Amino acid sequence: HGATELDEMGAEALPRRTPAPAWLPTAKGEEGDFCLRSSDCVAGLCCARHFWSKICKPVLREGQVCTRHRRKGTHGLEIFQRCQCAEGLACRLQREHSPADASRLHTCQRH
Repeated sequence: HGATELDEMGAEALPRRTPAPAWLPTAKGEEGDFCLRSSDCVAGLCCARHFWSKICKPVLREGQVCTRHRRKGTHGLEIFQRCQCAEGLACRLQREHSPADASRLHTCQRH
């Protein structure tokens, strides 16, 4: 009866979703899929660094925090990149009323 137990186990042991290799883009990447460039991802996602690989992440919507790049050179050092703001939005300093807010967040705002 040992062999039948193994057969039944076999199917479950396989990972349900094997990620396609990045150099073999069969379909557009969903959120969290590996990518090389933003064109590898479905609409509304961009390809951004996540640790030492790059994955598809959602493009930022209105009101979401964004990264303002003051110096172009710092871009490569980011471990967690954010996408750019969606079409028609700009990354601007959030004008807060509280003087205590020293974090000076940038958010995606309408032009």
